[in-house]
Amino acid sequence: MTDLFDQTTINGMTLRNRLVRSATWEGMCEQDGRPTEKLNNWYRDLAQGGTGLIISGYTYVRPEGQQMPCKMAIYTDDFARDFESLTSAVHDAGGKIAVQLVHAGGQADAKAIGRQPLAPSAVQVDQFPVMSAELTKDEIDDLVAAFAEGARRAKAWGFDAVQLHGAHGFLINQFLSPLTNRRTDEYGGDIDNRCRFMLEVYRKVRDTVGPDYPVLIKLNAADNLDGGLEIDDGIYAAKKLADAGIDAIEISTGTAASGKDNPARTKIKTPEKEAYNLEPARKVKAAAGCPVMVVGGFRSYEIAEKAISDDGMDYIAMSRPLIREPGLANRWSKGDRSPATCISCNSCFGPGLEEGGIYCVIEKKEREKAAKRKDADKDN
Repeated sequence: MTDLFDQTTINGMTLRNRLVRSATWEGMCEQDGRPTEKLNNWYRDLAQGGTGLIISGYTYVRPEGQQMPCKMAIYTDDFARDFESLTSAVHDAGGKIAVQLVHAGGQADAKAIGRQPLAPSAVQVDQFPVMSAELTKDEIDDLVAAFAEGARRAKAWGFDAVQLHGAHGFLINQFLSPLTNRRTDEYGGDIDNRCRFMLEVYRKVRDTVGPDYPVLIKLNAADNLDGGLEIDDGIYAAKKLADAGIDAIEISTGTAASGKDNPARTKIKTPEKEAYNLEPARKVKAAAGCPVMVVGGFRSYEIAEKAISDDGMDYIAMSRPLIREPGLANRWSKGDRSPATCISCNSCFGPGLEEGGIYCVIEKKEREKAAKRKDADKDN
């Protein structure tokens, strides 16, 4: 019987369990995007905590693809030594790590990049901070090459895999979505054309890293947004990727403009609110057949285990619970199956902007209260 703590293999990459740390933004890099010792320690803690595969924070492949400050970047060979330190920190702790490659497209920070953000079409939509500029065909070719160069660096610098970011309203997802892709050339129109950029990126990356290196993708099955990517087209895109040879697909849904159905939902207080992307992930698995990871609100061991054993998922991906409990995988594997202590408040991201790195605000407050009680007991 399939189990959450099975050892598995993805195209030669052996993982100690089926738990994946899903990518996020940590805010722990230098202003130019190079990783820091603080981030290395963060990933080391995750590896020591037993997570099967760590997927890095979303890492931009070109300077104009940046969204958040102090976000990781992989656009230059100058960062080699810094990245080699990062991957060594994970490997020395017994872990495996993939880098997530992204271009923010129309969601890029215009002030940070010093120009109008680039997107499939020149549009102003809720998920774009400002009006975007339409990519030319030459610029599209340059971006395809930039993703491949990022993958080349990742392999050379010790990452165990790469993951393309095709979700949450970023550039690959922008090409897939009819809301942000209004093009009338071969990159726009029907879903087959809207998949073209995604498939060109994948194939160029695959040609660059070779057949025996894991290439994954995080993919929106749907945007949960009027006029955005719908589930049938999301399934179509997943099947095209599977047919092209993708090694695994992590399924998510939503964008920053999707309201309550955004990628990082709050108030996940009952099992019924967990696993909110499981149904679209099941549909993708049935259609595509390749290994599928599912992210979205997993907090209970029982829900995660059922998704593996009964619902056919290959991997369970989590992010916010591992911000609070980097050792969650070890805790569960040793028999303490109580739910993750994350309360899904999203307060962890505030310190990334204000203090140079995310952390669980609630857990910190509880530790400070416990320390005060301990001091008070000593005084008595």
